[in-house]
Amino acid sequence: MLLKDPNQVPESRTIKYVDVIIPVPIPKRYRYAIPKELEPYVHIGFRVVVQFGERRLLTAIVAEVLENPPEHYQAKYILDVLDFEPTVNATQLQLWKWIADYYMCTVGEVMNIAIPSGLKLTSTSKVQLNPEFNYFEHEMELNPHEDKLLNHLRGVNAVPYDQVSEILGIKSVYQVIKSLIKRRAIILFEEVKEKYKPKKIKKIRLRDAYLESEQAMEELFASLSKKTKQEEILLKYLSELPVLSRPELNREGLEKTEITHGGFSTSSLNTLLKNQIFEEFEVVQSRLDEMEESVTVEAYDFTLNDIQAGALDDILEIFKERDVCLLHGITGSGKTEVYIELVKKVLANGSQVLLMVPEIVLTAQMVVRLRKVFGESVGIYHSKFSDNERVEVWKGVAEGKFPFVVGVRSSLFLPFDNLGLVIVDEEHESSYKQYDPAPRYHARDMAVVLAKLHHAKVLLGSATPSVESYYLAKTQKYGLVELKQRYGNAQLPAIHFADIRKERKRKTMKSEFSSLLLDGIKESLNLNEQVILFQNRRGYAPFLTCEECAWTPKCNQCSVSLTYHMYRNELRCHYCGYREPAPKHCIACGSSKVKTVGVGTEKIEEELKVLLPETRIQRMDLDTTKRKYSYQKIISDFENQQIDILIGTQMVSKGLDFDHVSLVGVFDVDRMIHFPDFRSHERTFQLITQVSGRAGRREKLGKVIIQTANPNQLILQHVFNHDYWSFFKREVWERKQYLYPPFTRIVKLSVKSESRELTDHAAEQLAVYLRGRIGQKRVLGPEFPVIDKIRNQYLKDLIVKLERGKVDLVKAKTLIAEQIERLRQQKGFRKVYIVVDVDPA
Repeated sequence: MLLKDPNQVPESRTIKYVDVIIPVPIPKRYRYAIPKELEPYVHIGFRVVVQFGERRLLTAIVAEVLENPPEHYQAKYILDVLDFEPTVNATQLQLWKWIADYYMCTVGEVMNIAIPSGLKLTSTSKVQLNPEFNYFEHEMELNPHEDKLLNHLRGVNAVPYDQVSEILGIKSVYQVIKSLIKRRAIILFEEVKEKYKPKKIKKIRLRDAYLESEQAMEELFASLSKKTKQEEILLKYLSELPVLSRPELNREGLEKTEITHGGFSTSSLNTLLKNQIFEEFEVVQSRLDEMEESVTVEAYDFTLNDIQAGALDDILEIFKERDVCLLHGITGSGKTEVYIELVKKVLANGSQVLLMVPEIVLTAQMVVRLRKVFGESVGIYHSKFSDNERVEVWKGVAEGKFPFVVGVRSSLFLPFDNLGLVIVDEEHESSYKQYDPAPRYHARDMAVVLAKLHHAKVLLGSATPSVESYYLAKTQKYGLVELKQRYGNAQLPAIHFADIRKERKRKTMKSEFSSLLLDGIKESLNLNEQVILFQNRRGYAPFLTCEECAWTPKCNQCSVSLTYHMYRNELRCHYCGYREPAPKHCIACGSSKVKTVGVGTEKIEEELKVLLPETRIQRMDLDTTKRKYSYQKIISDFENQQIDILIGTQMVSKGLDFDHVSLVGVFDVDRMIHFPDFRSHERTFQLITQVSGRAGRREKLGKVIIQTANPNQLILQHVFNHDYWSFFKREVWERKQYLYPPFTRIVKLSVKSESRELTDHAAEQLAVYLRGRIGQKRVLGPEFPVIDKIRNQYLKDLIVKLERGKVDLVKAKTLIAEQIERLRQQKGFRKVYIVVDVDPA
């Protein structure tokens, strides 16, 4: 309920005001007045309900309490306070401001992604009779729909707006509602509700009186001697909870579903409750225990070997002088064990720890193992959790329940108040970069800033560090510790190249499988070992084409061909989600000669089932892991050797540790190498090295077979030799020559609109503005990207390169923002949208 008219602020008393952060993309904070009765309850970091615009109710965060009213508009009152303790602390607000400044967005956009949706409000429009309206005495002329609605509202308090259509039996109710509001017969209001609801479980327990003496219990059994079903429930309770010998267990009680779903009489239970033999109560249960049940991990006991112990000592020594250290440990070197010992030391000092992993697939094995070591002090935070689960972790961190959090990039926004260490595992991963919506932050870089605000330390870990991080370590801005030996003296896998160009000439290829790869798979299966096949493209085939006229189905909203998914016999756009049935005939010429081109994970799976019909095959990609715990289920089945061959996209390359994988096969490596991006070689080296690391993790030498049309490519030779240092030196030399990171900072500007001509014109004009203020050589483009239309928006990109050490970054960003605003102010460009991406991945 609204506390008072939000548009009326009296002049008769001294009023306090608040500047609030609203989760909308406005450049400035908005100021509201505080009602007198709420003044004691309004503090920085508290959530408040505010009216923004005419009818919009939003959750806002109090950023500052002030004495002065706004200068250019009449302040509205805040409507309510939602907290007894701050939801956001001062350090979080500092971080939000840094993100907004650095990534050139608004603080409201930061808030929108920082706070779980469950901590925001929903508002539902409702319709009710105006209390001042008398249905029986009015003299209005009403049409049948108006009269029917008013008559219905007489008998109810209010109805949701979206139910009015159903009540009246018509599709459009707007004119009816508008007419009755105008004549003051009804009012439309917003019913505000908080989204978060704790999960509650209903339990039952015996009344304490029956546990006070043996006689009381004997009398109870005597009273139920002829009531067999009630007696059965009592016996079930006593068998599950030995309360006669341990009365304290009675406080815990038994879940009601143990009775209602256990074959016992529900009506008999209700009688026992009615007669006050049992009592019913509710307890709040964490939703975070489900993942524990979905993954089975043996007891996790380990001792650091001499090399790991030395690495730990080196890290601790570096932290005495530097705040950031890079741990470069080859695949299988035991970085996780080093993390665990480091976490133990920080937690023992009473500080909090955040361990970041790039994707949810990593949390299954790692988190369950960490729980074995750290117990219930570990909180898990990731995007697959529901709103309510994320709120539980948020509150758990704020209340000190979870001093140790394992999470994806969004976990950086949790309300830490005593952070001592941030570990960024697989720091090279591109999934640490947020693409949409703004802010387009990089979690690795943000972790360093967050740690600085808390006076904490940062450990970056990777077998294939990003070029930028390794460069900073080599130039001594970061510390560097290297683990160059696999744990337990396990050897790195042997790399083999299958020359598919030669095999195709010799006709030894079977569909997409070279003879070398297919023979390797059969050999592993004969030894009861497992195989991982990596193809970084999901679906059955990249596209369909007509053999007669070369027609290819395209997305009607994006400038890409549609990917064929055979399982559902449909074509899908992986950019906007558009889908349509797969055609049997060419739409252009009518020919039935429509064939697939290229290969995706689905096609590899299908072909393997034909080639190896007795083999247990599973696919792990976006299509097979949409359900909440499907990742964990697939990983668990593979660990337990219920799957022989696992086919997947990048998901299979990331940090998973399997005992029985002896072979890894890699498809389509040439497409990755030649992708038009300055990071393509880096990504290829990282992906192949990471996926190769899944092979031969124990005493047996693993094997990796890479299918390529040119085994002599330099990048593949670096992979063959497991030679990160040579790869790094070559990559840094090239980037220095052509002014790419780490020698420059890049700001990418994507101009978009629904008109190709407008986009083109706006991008060219923006380039002129930028060159005039920043310099000719620093602005590249504009150019239409490879995919120049997504969701009916045409795109054209500009790249701004800013040399490190030579350019004032803050001033340069200000100039860029000014030129963007200059363009937007022009009448012809008001329908143009410009996406700013600082440090694009």
